[in-house]
Amino acid sequence: MKTRLTLLIVTIVIISRISLFAGEGMWIPMLLQQMNEKEMQEMGMKITAEDIYSINKSSLKDAILLFGRGCTSEIISKDGLLLTNHHCGFGNIQKHSTLEHDYLTDGFWAMNRNEELPNPGLTATLLVEMREVTDSILFGVEKDMSMVQRKGIIKANIKRVTSNFEKGSKYKATIKPFFKGNQYYMMITEVFKDIRLVGAPPSNIGKFGGDTDNWMWPRHTGDFSLFRIYVDKDGNPAEYSEDNVPYQPKYYFPISLEGVEENDFTFVFGYPARTNEYLPSYAIEMITEVGNPNKIELRETRLDIFKKYSNRDPEVRIKYATKDARAANYWKKMIGESGGIKRMDGIARKKEYEDKFTKWAVDSGNDNYVNIMPEFSRLYEELTPIKVAAEYMKEGGMSIEIVKFASKYYKLVQLSKNDPKNTEAINKEIDKLKAQNKIFFKDFYEPIDEEVMTALLKLYDENLTSEYKPDFFNIIHDKYKNDYKAYTDYVFAKSIFDKKEKLNSILDNYKAKNYKKIEKDPAFIMAMEMGILYRDKLGGQMAQLNNSIDSLQRIYMKAQMEMSPNDRFYPDANFTLRVAYGNVAGYSPKDAVYYKHFTTLEGIMEKEDPDIYDYVVTDKLRELYDTKDYGRYADKDGTLHVGFAASNHTTGGNSGSPVLNANGELVGVNFDRCWEGTMSDLMYDPEVCRNISIDIRYFLFIVDKYAGVGYLLDEMELVKSE
Repeated sequence: MKTRLTLLIVTIVIISRISLFAGEGMWIPMLLQQMNEKEMQEMGMKITAEDIYSINKSSLKDAILLFGRGCTSEIISKDGLLLTNHHCGFGNIQKHSTLEHDYLTDGFWAMNRNEELPNPGLTATLLVEMREVTDSILFGVEKDMSMVQRKGIIKANIKRVTSNFEKGSKYKATIKPFFKGNQYYMMITEVFKDIRLVGAPPSNIGKFGGDTDNWMWPRHTGDFSLFRIYVDKDGNPAEYSEDNVPYQPKYYFPISLEGVEENDFTFVFGYPARTNEYLPSYAIEMITEVGNPNKIELRETRLDIFKKYSNRDPEVRIKYATKDARAANYWKKMIGESGGIKRMDGIARKKEYEDKFTKWAVDSGNDNYVNIMPEFSRLYEELTPIKVAAEYMKEGGMSIEIVKFASKYYKLVQLSKNDPKNTEAINKEIDKLKAQNKIFFKDFYEPIDEEVMTALLKLYDENLTSEYKPDFFNIIHDKYKNDYKAYTDYVFAKSIFDKKEKLNSILDNYKAKNYKKIEKDPAFIMAMEMGILYRDKLGGQMAQLNNSIDSLQRIYMKAQMEMSPNDRFYPDANFTLRVAYGNVAGYSPKDAVYYKHFTTLEGIMEKEDPDIYDYVVTDKLRELYDTKDYGRYADKDGTLHVGFAASNHTTGGNSGSPVLNANGELVGVNFDRCWEGTMSDLMYDPEVCRNISIDIRYFLFIVDKYAGVGYLLDEMELVKSE
């Protein structure tokens, strides 16, 4: 028999605890028929929930895959052609790039399948089925258990259920919590391992606007890349082999040439990563008013140094392209997130809701709920300084490249000290480290890391009290008299972790006793002292507090549902397949300013600046613009639309997600949110929260007219009403 709470979650009707509007929500696809189908069809959808998610027939879900470990992709052809964002494929494009073949700058296009490039380690994961398994996972859990006991039982139950399933299946199984651990679902998946690069536009198209335009609207970015799934001759996932063949999917998306109009119904189907819509005000305050400002300063410091050196040297720019993009992406997001919460007075609104909640708890005699808010206050007050220290360690100390790199040698040192005769394990670790050395030195530039170390250590030292600093700061204070540059010079002079040949020589001739040299290395010492501080102080305290917070949050989630039984509640994002739906819409970010819902190629030409890398326009694109050679990809207004905005609720992980029209046809590829709406991970504001997508016709235009690989379109199903 289902638990009372499970039935409650499945049958209650919502959008938010506070207000009702279309746009907010990341919905479980297997529950659309019960919870969302009617509303979606009233908004304009012409297909059914069964068309979106079905285990009895092919459906839209069969064309959507988790790309790598952090993005979404969709199948757009009968031969397994996979479409995602340029920034999702960026790391793999960068790995194939050299000065001689700079695919980041120039783009890459396979002119036939023999030219498609393999990407070892890249996977694409397809959801086969979702199953609700709450009763099995909570079996044996008692109300009065500690969080540690509860987690132990749940972990054992998850292992038992997944193992029992996988024994008789070719598929993998993953179980994740929903509604803060009040409900559990099992995701049954198929993992493809031979994913080949087919095409990518030059960065001046795929990353047009760069960090300047990141998270911004209006946007003019052709943010896409193309890959292909290969399988063995029996159609099963397999590692790369020349004998593998293109995957024949159960379903692939038809592509609409119609474009979108304002107020059109759209929905996004993908893998949103993390949201926290149900946090108390104390958590929002810690994140947006303490944590974000610290991390923004630390990342901005690194980014400024990256930029200075990259502007001087094209080779350095290639080396640091991925590192820069990763640091900049979340840096700008945090700025917008904190600003958005402040603009919508989010903390005060949360407090108002919490006052209402506490009054309900008192009035209804729910003694277990009356003290939830005071307890949250106490826990977050204790957590904040520890969380800040941990974030400085991650964003300050472990963002120094040789320090993070040195930490990878910890296992080798421990094996050599504690089990020196275990040559098999030691040699296995050495082989792994040799591979990591190759990756590290390919994209390492010492002058950048030296300057980063000096700058970050200074910020680390100035902003934390002594109890939260590793011991090496005592050397900086006592021996080097707070001269961070002098300490940096010492580390780089003495360390082996910035010296490729010397490090490789040690590994080539390694004996167990050599661990002493590694153990005395100043970069290794820095990494170990931070690790010891985290292990002995920060990690344990954080784990204890987070366990208490998680337990309280689970109770708070359940209580909110009991307080508002006629509301629909959607679970926070957790990298499981979800549907978000809304309307194509512009927005007004501030007084007297209104952004319309689409951008055009003309806007690219308006932004063009040959002296700024982010705004360089290629000669071929300008030629196509000048001649207005848009072909069938032009809008009915005669312009070539580049992107559009809509009110679909998205977050990280939705990058690359298909944006679909009322008929379930592909009209865009989601790649961003507007800057003013990035607080939607914490609170959704229907006035300004917008997802940003490339217009699918711009993608087709680049593939066909710009790149000259129109043969790829022969695999696709392009549709347009007569």
